[in-house]
Amino acid sequence: MTRRNLIVIVCAVLSLAMLGAVAWKTGAFKAPQTALVGGPFQLVDQTGKPVDEAVLKGKWSVVFFGYTYCPDVCPTTMVEMAQAQERLGPKARDVQFLFISVDPERDTPAQLTTYLSNDAFPKGTIGLTGTPEQVAAAAKAYRTFYRKAGTGTDYLMDHPTPAYLMNPKGRFARVIPFGIGPDEVVTQISAAMRE
Repeated sequence: MTRRNLIVIVCAVLSLAMLGAVAWKTGAFKAPQTALVGGPFQLVDQTGKPVDEAVLKGKWSVVFFGYTYCPDVCPTTMVEMAQAQERLGPKARDVQFLFISVDPERDTPAQLTTYLSNDAFPKGTIGLTGTPEQVAAAAKAYRTFYRKAGTGTDYLMDHPTPAYLMNPKGRFARVIPFGIGPDEVVTQISAAMRE
């Protein structure tokens, strides 16, 4: 290898190192900060008042997609969240719970009011519903699914089991898996608050 070739190689390596350092410093290698979960929605709450994604601003929000006629997952989740709410202690005032119905045919604002009045569910839960199109748009924003299972008035709804924890800016923080228990829910929320 000639001296000239060695100088060219050294210069090329130094140039690449400098470009890499500049790219690192400007954040070119960082993952994008925009989460794929969450986004705009237009629904109504259990009082019939229009609500959009601004409801998430200012508090940590546990968002759960379910329906009031659900025989198992939804009531189990709501009871677990109520127990977590109690165990959060003073931090509970910074956390709100949203129940978004995936069954707009049956889950009217009045039905949500009745359902969420259960003493075993989180106090102050915001129930949301809307037209089938509005509910579909909200589910799409949260990258979640649901579908009708069965016919007649006693049909069920297939739907996801986890809840989504959103930060006070309305951005996705983490998934809260189904059935992890109230203590672990508190651990997950508290860890997100510290991050």
